[in-house]
Amino acid sequence: MSLRSDSPTKRMRFISTVVVLALLPSALASAANLTGTVTNGTTGKPSAGDEVILIKLAGGMEEVGHAKTDANGNFTFTLDDANGPHLVRAVHQGVTYHTPAPPGISTVQVQVYDVSPKLDDVHEVADVMYIQAKQGSLGVTRIFAVDNTSKPPRTQMNDANFEFYLPEDAQIDEAQAQTAGGQGVNVQPTPQAGKGRYAFEFPLRPGQTQFQVSYHLAYSGKATVDPKLIYPIQHFVAILPRSITFSPSQPGIYEGHQPPDQPDGVAEIANNPAPGQKLAFEISGVGIFESQEQAGGAGQDNRPGGGLGAPIEAPDPLDKYRNFILAGFAVVLVTGAVYTVNRSKSRQNRPAVASGPAGSVTSNSSLPDAAAVASNTPTPLLAALKDELFQLELEHKQGQISDQEYARTRAALDETLARAIKRIR
Repeated sequence: MSLRSDSPTKRMRFISTVVVLALLPSALASAANLTGTVTNGTTGKPSAGDEVILIKLAGGMEEVGHAKTDANGNFTFTLDDANGPHLVRAVHQGVTYHTPAPPGISTVQVQVYDVSPKLDDVHEVADVMYIQAKQGSLGVTRIFAVDNTSKPPRTQMNDANFEFYLPEDAQIDEAQAQTAGGQGVNVQPTPQAGKGRYAFEFPLRPGQTQFQVSYHLAYSGKATVDPKLIYPIQHFVAILPRSITFSPSQPGIYEGHQPPDQPDGVAEIANNPAPGQKLAFEISGVGIFESQEQAGGAGQDNRPGGGLGAPIEAPDPLDKYRNFILAGFAVVLVTGAVYTVNRSKSRQNRPAVASGPAGSVTSNSSLPDAAAVASNTPTPLLAALKDELFQLELEHKQGQISDQEYARTRAALDETLARAIKRIR
């Protein structure tokens, strides 16, 4: 009798125990430790006492962990979701440095540098201006490349770290900064004392930093463009459709070249111009660049997110900056043309600046379960797909790509990943 009365309770306890034991492996699988080391690239020694922040990318840029490096530069985080992408941010002397932590990674290395307000080995090397126009509107995307070759390597940081001029009546649409090997981040140019003069308060870390500014202004069919250089540079390049007439204010300054993979454009190059040199030119007429789909051609990259294809031969000095110009052209197709091609589109329906692929099902979705499988499958294809998914999530969470682009490319990557896993199984 006693046995019968206790049976339901015992059965419930037994079932609860089974459920707990069944869930325990999955709970342990999703929680893991992420360890890392912060090294000072200036001294070559471990960086002690730096703040380290763990950022969860799935579901938003959420800070989920804080730590301080020990005497050996080491830190440890416990991941609540080891199957999701994370970002590790180290703060050294007020400047942040980032290292991605994709799913399946258990250790990371972060390199930081000492900060100086002014460095002699920081130089602007290129200034590329993309110009497009339609009746009533002129759209410009200007891209600056700045090299920091300091030895030992240091980061330059001050209130006006990089300055530039824009037309006084220019309306800035967006601006971004991107470090070598990093992702573009939105930045806000700060107006300076002179008319049309702006500055970026953005650290110039060792290597190359690229700044991009897209703006528009009224256009009557003819305009004078004056770059107004502040720093000596190796090359100033103006790229515009062939349908727009280019007339320099002084002869012999510019040389015409064919820009890579852009048959309907022309690149006018001024070599080694100095601040104060007359680089002004007059443009007239209208024209926009062909999109990548319109341009087509052999060698085009048809992977999700597209690509600019194999570069064609180009004479020096343009060839030296081929990758920079190709990347810039990808930018101008989705930013500089916004106001010259279709001003009526809302911001959320047009592409934002992107240096990588785009798209998936929902803006708040995390990496698919297949990514966890990929992280444990040692095949080049799955590893590449995992990296693409991580970069996609990172760019979307940072606002570099639109929800539409995110949805399209995420869907394509998910399908490719599923097919690859099916073939392996």
